[in-house]
Amino acid sequence: MLTTADDTKLSIHDALIHCMVLTSAADAQMSDTELDVIRRIIANLPVFRNYDARQMNGAASDCIALLDDEDGIDLILANVKAALPARLRETAYALCVEVAAADLHASEEELNLLQIIRQKLELDHLICAGIERSARARFALA
Repeated sequence: MLTTADDTKLSIHDALIHCMVLTSAADAQMSDTELDVIRRIIANLPVFRNYDARQMNGAASDCIALLDDEDGIDLILANVKAALPARLRETAYALCVEVAAADLHASEEELNLLQIIRQKLELDHLICAGIERSARARFALA
């Protein structure tokens, strides 16, 4: 398990999973719907093409364990930023937005976390707005 941003880097896949688990846990309840979205993302997105999905539970558990630390969110996001090349940071944010939108309502805690993620990953606010708008369109009810 990682304890500091200076320890062995997360893999790209584990960093993306940490982002999604962090978002799901933001409101202190990881819903079945959110976990299903995470599983579908891992099963279907090209960024996870070479990932063994059986490793997801271990990565998720490592992330949850880090949340017990007083600075857990900052630590997780520092590890994520260190592991991800700049070109995949927008992807990480998009996956977080997908998880937040999964149950058709983003809680205040999830929205606050998304803001922290945008800042920590140094993402352009216009690109993030586009990602968020796209998720709203995909998850709109008829």
